[in-house]
Amino acid sequence: MYSGYITDVEGIKVGHSQSEEGMTGCTVIICQEGATGGVDVRGSAPGTRETDLFKAEKMVDKVHAIVLSGGSAFGLDAASGVMSYLEEKNIGFDVGVTRVPIVASAVIFDLNIGNYKIRPDFPMGYKAAKNATENEKAQGNIGCGMGATIGKILGPENAMKSGLGSASIILGDLVVSAIVSVNSLGDIYDFRTGKQIAGVYDYKNQKLLNTISIMKGEYEGISLPMTNTTIGVIGTNAILTKSEGNKIAEMAHNGYARSINPIHTMADGDTIFTMATNKVKSDINVVGTLAAEVMSMAITNAIIHAEGCKGLISYCDIK
Repeated sequence: MYSGYITDVEGIKVGHSQSEEGMTGCTVIICQEGATGGVDVRGSAPGTRETDLFKAEKMVDKVHAIVLSGGSAFGLDAASGVMSYLEEKNIGFDVGVTRVPIVASAVIFDLNIGNYKIRPDFPMGYKAAKNATENEKAQGNIGCGMGATIGKILGPENAMKSGLGSASIILGDLVVSAIVSVNSLGDIYDFRTGKQIAGVYDYKNQKLLNTISIMKGEYEGISLPMTNTTIGVIGTNAILTKSEGNKIAEMAHNGYARSINPIHTMADGDTIFTMATNKVKSDINVVGTLAAEVMSMAITNAIIHAEGCKGLISYCDIK
């Protein structure tokens, strides 16, 4: 288990809302003053909103919230609820007649674990934003981690339960943090030990299997279900431009690659955002290197804090 949470970055709030019946939910990361944003989408099956705004040549240079949501493309609706709440609080880009909150989002597929008719929507997004605090520390089966599963190459009957994880690295005045919903096709490894800690599971023989071995043809029944995606946010108090924010998101994908194998497949929609509050001068190479490490830490925490449900076991059940 790794320490810290993305709310260690001063000025960042986190809120969750979820449905146990639907086994889905959303997590919102808010910076009321606006944070310099960045994004990097590596997976080939993403579901996202407002990612074009993070391009360096685009006008808007601050983002007020990122929404990590379940519900597949339906879950993008949760961002509208977040926008409504922030507008009520007069938070957003000033356009004269009102303030327009800049809210980006990415989604995971979790429709097949609970009641698929229940998915993150406007009210759930609004509630998550209303719940947001600077003291949030919850991990596991909460928010966007509610319906997260992993190791699905042999289908959902051989998957394991995953969840939401977060962690921080503090280096002097610099804080680099991550929050992530782990919903991958691939297996999960603790990056410091190299040990597989979760993934495809043989429920009959009660043992972990290996996705790469399965892809190489050692097992029958291979499929690549379009039911995956790992989405996360790097939060930092470093001073960054939009171009640098995009680079940090890009480097943070190295954390995915260290901890999830395989990653960035045609059946994943892997996405990482950056939110920088611009308080501390730091070298971009240092921030990016720490971003990759803290993302791996958060991925491990997502696995460790997850609880088995709906017939799926978690790391806690087999450790």
